[in-house]
Amino acid sequence: MAMDHARVAKDVLDYFGGAENISAAAHCATRLRLVLNDMDKVNQKALDKDPDIKGTFIAGGMYQIIVGPGDVDIVFDDMIKTGGVKEVSKDEAKQEAAKSGNPVTRFIKVIADIFVPILPALIAGGLMMALNNVLTAEGLFGSQSLVERWSWLTDYADLINLISSAAFAFLPILVGFSATKRFGGNVYLGAAMGAAMVSTSLTSAYSIAQAQADGTIETWHLFGLTVDKIGYQAMVIPVLCVAWILSVIEKWFHKRLSGTADFLLTPLLTMLITGFLTFVVVGPITRVLSNDITSGLNWTYNHLGPVGGLLFGLVYSPIVVTGLHQSFPAVEIPLLPQNGGVGDFIFPIASMANVAQGAVALAVFFKTRDAKMKGLAGAGGVSAVFGITEPAIFGVNLRLRWPFFIGMGAAALGGAGVAALNIRGSALGAAGFVGFVSIITKNIPMYLLLEAIVFVIAFGAAFAYASTKGAASLAGDADDADEDALAMEAVAEHAETAPVEIPAEAATDLAITSPIEGRAIPLSEVADPTFASGMLGPGAAVQPSEGPVVSPVDGEVLVAFPTGHAYGLRSASGVELLIHVGMDTVELDGKHFTPLVAAGQKVRRGQPLVEVDWAAVGEAGYQTVTPIVVSNASSFAGVTEATTGAVSRGDALFTVSPAEAAQPTA
Repeated sequence: MAMDHARVAKDVLDYFGGAENISAAAHCATRLRLVLNDMDKVNQKALDKDPDIKGTFIAGGMYQIIVGPGDVDIVFDDMIKTGGVKEVSKDEAKQEAAKSGNPVTRFIKVIADIFVPILPALIAGGLMMALNNVLTAEGLFGSQSLVERWSWLTDYADLINLISSAAFAFLPILVGFSATKRFGGNVYLGAAMGAAMVSTSLTSAYSIAQAQADGTIETWHLFGLTVDKIGYQAMVIPVLCVAWILSVIEKWFHKRLSGTADFLLTPLLTMLITGFLTFVVVGPITRVLSNDITSGLNWTYNHLGPVGGLLFGLVYSPIVVTGLHQSFPAVEIPLLPQNGGVGDFIFPIASMANVAQGAVALAVFFKTRDAKMKGLAGAGGVSAVFGITEPAIFGVNLRLRWPFFIGMGAAALGGAGVAALNIRGSALGAAGFVGFVSIITKNIPMYLLLEAIVFVIAFGAAFAYASTKGAASLAGDADDADEDALAMEAVAEHAETAPVEIPAEAATDLAITSPIEGRAIPLSEVADPTFASGMLGPGAAVQPSEGPVVSPVDGEVLVAFPTGHAYGLRSASGVELLIHVGMDTVELDGKHFTPLVAAGQKVRRGQPLVEVDWAAVGEAGYQTVTPIVVSNASSFAGVTEATTGAVSRGDALFTVSPAEAAQPTA
């Protein structure tokens, strides 16, 4: 049955509390994108029950409603013409959505945007660090560590430690790449600047305290200033500032230079200016800030007792977000008993915060139905309770926000308990459950009991919230980059082509053939959860190997983006298809794509839709896997099981089953 577009447009306005609650509206190939004034006015139950709405989610600060290709633009036009909704472009909608959050929320989103892409490296490193701690910790399995008991394990532990520490020791390179991309600069310049910040020519950030004591830190004399040659291993704030500065400088030069001058001078001047600012201004200021924060925390704990412990526990995870926790060893080392101190208070409080953040991530793991989020939450949660929280914090808790705040609350209670019971550390170690080996022996029982209490409180609170108010956020949302790939707004120009005759037999042909040469895979293996979950309709995907993308049916082009990354087709038999060429490829802005058809054009099966330089797309860092889905599946009885394995253009991919004929009444 054809969609009643006017009805959908009217009802959507009603579901969202009227046009006055919509501050801006845009659409893409499949979705309406609405920026709302008040989220509480949304009638989610009505949205879920509407047969013409395929799904909803919130991403990028916008409420997104999946309508489908060929229909979404008509519904959108009706909303603008009859509903009085303010129409904006996709970029304007994103800017409007960005204004809707408070500064803290916007800052958190920027941090999440930067760290989500590098999570696999952090997750792997965190889990390997936990494994190394198990192998080398003394007292965990008796008086000797596992490597001391079985010497053959030593080299394995050394190699594991080497690999695990790489992502953290060279974190500025990864963050430099990702942050520069987020800020709109050249990612390779950002990575190069990050590499300079961890150069072996500098004193390692891990060795600052010893180097200062020995007086071995070398200096530069620049612009009348004495600048210490110190690296930024595992530090975040400096490289974030550097990436932003680099991006601003690079874009400034791009606007003023062109041609060969731009190609040669922009990278040179950008790196030169950013480099001097990094080591002369950004580094020293950040180091002073780090020292001031550390001194303030020390004073708070020593003078405020349980209240100080509560405050420190409350802010520890936000401090991890900034990376300033890397400065804590300078305070912790003098506190250790072997150095004449009374014991380290920072380590046990950090352990409480880490376990709390791990517990809430694990609660998300048990409650979410989104496969990608479940994977991040499970791995990140396990990593956090063993001492490495970045994967859980940046991959799950900050993205959803409420788990992060619940974790902060549980950590605050744990910090107060540490101070009240005067639990102290005797050594540095993994700040998590296995950290008990680093606690003064008489404090170990209370430390483990307090860890368990914090875990139960954090997990229980997050699980309960996820079952009520937090449930909607766990339904599954696309990564911002993935949803942007489906959200590029464009106006296609009609091409002058010779008339195409569609054969009469095509009206009953429900077969869908492969539009690409390559390897067919199940739709569930596509990285974008919106496709993988079948939210946009059933179908299949193809990992291409070569050649153009061709039409899999005889019919008409409904949607053809000038960027060449997405096509909507309607076969002569009424099957509507969405072909999305690669993931996130809209960001290429048409580069490596040569569109060959326009909306409204008739096409025959096997007729090329777009030429794609697959190798170049892959080298640019984009996935080339291409979903082919039936967007009006509700009009049919389903699809046959899709073909998998090697396919050529024109090979059978799947077949759409016709709707069952109405049974005659007696």
